[in-house]
Amino acid sequence: MPISKVLPSYVAMACALPLVLASPTARDNDDLRMNEVQVIGTHNSYQIETTFAEHPVLEKYAGTTGAQNLYYSHASISDQLTYQSIRGLEIDLWADSAGGMYATPLGRKLSNLPYPSDPALLLPGTKVLHVADFDVNSHCFTFVDCLQQVKAWSKANRGHTLLPIMLEFKIPDLSVAAIGGAVGEQWNATNLNAVDAKIRSVFKDSEMITPDDVRKRGLSLEQSVLQYGWPTHKAAKSKVIFLMDNDPATGLIRNPYRANGHASLEGRAIFTNSIPGEADGAFLKRNDPKGDNLKLIQDLVKKGYFVRTRSDEPIKTVLENSFVMRDAAFASGAQLISTDFPVVGMAARYNSSFVARFEGGATVRCNTLIGGRKCKEDKLEELK
Repeated sequence: MPISKVLPSYVAMACALPLVLASPTARDNDDLRMNEVQVIGTHNSYQIETTFAEHPVLEKYAGTTGAQNLYYSHASISDQLTYQSIRGLEIDLWADSAGGMYATPLGRKLSNLPYPSDPALLLPGTKVLHVADFDVNSHCFTFVDCLQQVKAWSKANRGHTLLPIMLEFKIPDLSVAAIGGAVGEQWNATNLNAVDAKIRSVFKDSEMITPDDVRKRGLSLEQSVLQYGWPTHKAAKSKVIFLMDNDPATGLIRNPYRANGHASLEGRAIFTNSIPGEADGAFLKRNDPKGDNLKLIQDLVKKGYFVRTRSDEPIKTVLENSFVMRDAAFASGAQLISTDFPVVGMAARYNSSFVARFEGGATVRCNTLIGGRKCKEDKLEELK
């Protein structure tokens, strides 16, 4: 074949090849949406296990099995994010407008132990602990302190993938109050508004993904998500997103949070755990991914919802040394997978090898259910 006929073909190939290699989508995941990846988060991320001296009292009031389910602990929030490949957190919130409500836990008194010495427990404002009076040890006793710890890590690690933060609004247990524990404070529109204000006192709106970032003009939040999708993964980097844990069916927290002009979470900082078909339906919690639930979660993810599931339940999963729930969670496509055992060896005290961790200890991975070929895993997170 004459060289004059061969050269044009090679020239055409040479011109086309750099365009493929330099494609922004292939290089930077520009078209990838924030719901097209998966991360692992910790459950009760602030948790420090009760001391052995408290166990007898805890087991008396919670039962042996109930108490055993509380026997786990997490590293500091910063260490989880830095060393344990964690990219999701969960924080339990207790209303304490006057301050001091949870400063004198009954469990400590009955165990003849001193009360927690942290003066933050005496200050007005939302507190962070697991079970009032009986499981109170925390890496950050105030909501603002927890947020500031997250903010400090985020500022020092720009380029991190979107960090989901689950918030559970805890309801006081009247049976504990009846035996001398904290009376507690019920949630209402006023203290829920205060939680939003505390979030915005630490994080600017530009540092979060909020419902207002997702909702389109003239559409509900759910319609916006299902028709137009979520922001891009790239646009969500270095940001946080707040997600409500509480059951939507009871309406105890969700209803007052949506009331008075917030049906689609207008102006709100937190995405509610909602119900498909309702105006605020963007985030859904489906804790059990096993059995028939696997396909149910996959269907929700494919429709466009942002879903949280769990890979384990303390302490049942590790006592059985079962990986069934973990493997189902990974396969479900749920964007946030919560665990109490993110590091090899954490379950060893229970003679278990259980761990919930992505291959290679990755902090984030492509969501193979919906991410498709456009997701380039090695470019998902590049810390600066």
